[in-house]
Amino acid sequence: MDLTFVFPCLNEEATLGECIEQVKRSLSAEVGLHYEVVVADNGSTDRSIEIAEEMGARVVKVGQRGYGAALQGGIESARGELVMFADADSTYRYPDALPLYREAKAHEADMAIASRMTGEIEHGAMPALHRYLGTPVLTALINLLFRGSLSDCNSGFRCIRKSAYTNWDIRSDGMEFASELLIKALKAGAKTVEIDSGLNRGPEGREAHLRTWRDGMRHLLFILSERPQLFEYSGLALMLISSALQLTAAIMGPTAIGPFNIFDLHSQALLLLAALTGTQIYLFSCFLYLKGEERCTPLTRRLIGMDEGILFFLLLALIGGEVFIVLLIILQWIMASFSNINLVNTLIILIHFLSIPGLIAIGLLGIHVFKKSKAHA
Repeated sequence: MDLTFVFPCLNEEATLGECIEQVKRSLSAEVGLHYEVVVADNGSTDRSIEIAEEMGARVVKVGQRGYGAALQGGIESARGELVMFADADSTYRYPDALPLYREAKAHEADMAIASRMTGEIEHGAMPALHRYLGTPVLTALINLLFRGSLSDCNSGFRCIRKSAYTNWDIRSDGMEFASELLIKALKAGAKTVEIDSGLNRGPEGREAHLRTWRDGMRHLLFILSERPQLFEYSGLALMLISSALQLTAAIMGPTAIGPFNIFDLHSQALLLLAALTGTQIYLFSCFLYLKGEERCTPLTRRLIGMDEGILFFLLLALIGGEVFIVLLIILQWIMASFSNINLVNTLIILIHFLSIPGLIAIGLLGIHVFKKSKAHA
């Protein structure tokens, strides 16, 4: 078998038959091409399965719900050397199936993509938010972080080499499957090509499976999670720079530079906010590194692997430091006969340099608990 065309399907009786017909008409024009059409049914309750069988497609039932789960089930059951897939909602240019196959074969590509963005998009086929913001931004981010040169990261019309796909370890069961497939391919150094395609407007009244903000956020989170270094370096930089400036403020006190007054109470409060934000960003990267797929700095590696005994005494010391500060403030209040005291500048500095190790220690506590639960799973 040269090619398997997979349609993920969930109640697509209104469009499935025409989609299969267009794909078969396109691929049949290639003399000697041996192909099959597979419908990966995700629990349809309408006539989708009957229509698929009437059209000569092989139906594969996928119990786990989700766009990605349906496609994974269809791809795993494919008998072809190449596997092509597209949605069964009549929006893609299915006559482009043969040009996409030929492009993949001509370049011996591991993935060929039918780009909607470089082809004709019918009026009303794609929401303006997706066309001018969502897809271009996500595509640019993938190109920047993973050295791609693509025009449409969200195209659901692709052709992949099954032998390469099995090495990419694809796990997503939702709409972010499209991003994971592309990112894993780029990280593996897979050869990727595109053809100009486009997008048709779907039938009136059809309810789209895509949820703009939810699925867009899932795509974004997956893209960023594959580059934990971005959070590690930016978090460390923000935390260290703000801490160095806070230390400078503690030593120099309020300072006038021309018409500007710096390192006073407001500056210290903003530096504290920046340090806490940087620490949280850095801890987020530590959790991302638990997947074990990326290399981190020696500092991060030591923190993630910190001995539980050391972590215990670190937490104990931090709690002791916080209790000491509280007692010190109470003592100062008593000495002032319970009247107003002004320790805000000093207090911000103390909180700054206790909060950073405190947040890190609590984050490491969560990491250790997660690692233990994962090991016992």
